[in-house]
Amino acid sequence: MPELDFRAPRLFIDAPLVTGQTIPLERNQSNYLGNVLRLAAGDTILVFNGRDGEWQAAIAGRKRPDSLEIIDQTRPQDRLPNLAFVFAPLKHARLDYMVQKAVEMGASSLQPVLTRFTQVSRVNSERMRANVIEAAEQCGILSIADVAEPVPLDRYVSQREATRLLVFCDEAADVINPLQALQAGRSATHGIDVLIGPEGGFAEEERAILLRQPQTLRLSLGPRILRADTAGVAALALIQAALGDWTDGG
Repeated sequence: MPELDFRAPRLFIDAPLVTGQTIPLERNQSNYLGNVLRLAAGDTILVFNGRDGEWQAAIAGRKRPDSLEIIDQTRPQDRLPNLAFVFAPLKHARLDYMVQKAVEMGASSLQPVLTRFTQVSRVNSERMRANVIEAAEQCGILSIADVAEPVPLDRYVSQREATRLLVFCDEAADVINPLQALQAGRSATHGIDVLIGPEGGFAEEERAILLRQPQTLRLSLGPRILRADTAGVAALALIQAALGDWTDGG
């Protein structure tokens, strides 16, 4: 892993990044740099856009920060693991937490699915994307995970690529060593989808549909019942440790 500068503030900028370019700041970005971080003209920060790597930039502006002058690149662009986090959405702060942790764990896309026992009928996709960006800014992540609109579980199943491994986290599965169970997915070369159900679990008809899918690995997360947001973190940690970029070959 390249050495990261954890002391320098990082800011997501939705604009091309090249040496010598001047980029105007949005009002909320100016407020964050000037009033929250107490930075002024001449101070430097790190910026990224999810496409062009990470760059050092100097703040410009007389009374308050109003633009950035791009200096040079500090890190080249990387790629996230081909790992989709598929989940039944939760309410408010717990959904924020789940999204942030999925990004920290390396998910490249976030797909909310609506199940029979899902307690949330509407999802604020803009808020999800804001949480994705915030997590990337704080954790030195260069790529921005895609945020998809919610779809019913049956539609997601019918539309997903059959060559991808589906890790179906099921509280009703037999409790066995999850790292050993995931070894069956070592041949997954077309990407991994990890599915976390709602707080009420999956309905029997949903479980039956999922178990009929090709390339499906049914996974227990241990002998205790986990909250959905905890289950998401646990599942992603297991998958990264067994199949992902926590391994020597990941």
